[in-house]
Amino acid sequence: MNRFYFFLWFNWAKSLTLYTLGISGVISMFITLVIYVMLGFRNLQTNVLSALVDVFSFYFTIVFSLVLLLMLFRSIKQVFNHCINGYELKLLQCGTTNTIDEIGYGDLVKVWRKWFMLLIWLVAIFMIITLFSFFNIYALFGFILIAGYLSFIILIARCKQVRVVKC
Repeated sequence: MNRFYFFLWFNWAKSLTLYTLGISGVISMFITLVIYVMLGFRNLQTNVLSALVDVFSFYFTIVFSLVLLLMLFRSIKQVFNHCINGYELKLLQCGTTNTIDEIGYGDLVKVWRKWFMLLIWLVAIFMIITLFSFFNIYALFGFILIAGYLSFIILIARCKQVRVVKC
């Protein structure tokens, strides 16, 4: 069962990281390109390249924060109905023991709220332990990845709508 939780977390963390970095990079590159075009296609000298890198890194941090929230909602859908080491997570219909095979985002709202609040509390605990010494969005992302592993274990134990079944 520990392997199931690890691979569930690993697949979630991998997709969360790749999608968040990829989408943030594309949007930040687009913003940087728009600013470069609005300034009239200046010659790419050292100072212009340095300014473009600064613009990209500035917007990347902001966009990364926003995309991370969106990807946290989107990524929870991917943990259901995937067989990992003979087990899979199933989402149950409200008030019944019937499982939902085709999970939509509307089906996930209640589970996502519970999982997200659990994730917030776990990240807050990690921040208190580290005494806010190096708090930025990248440290927060690391805390989210670490807390994600614990949150899946606790969510399955506490949420009545989520079950681990053999596949």
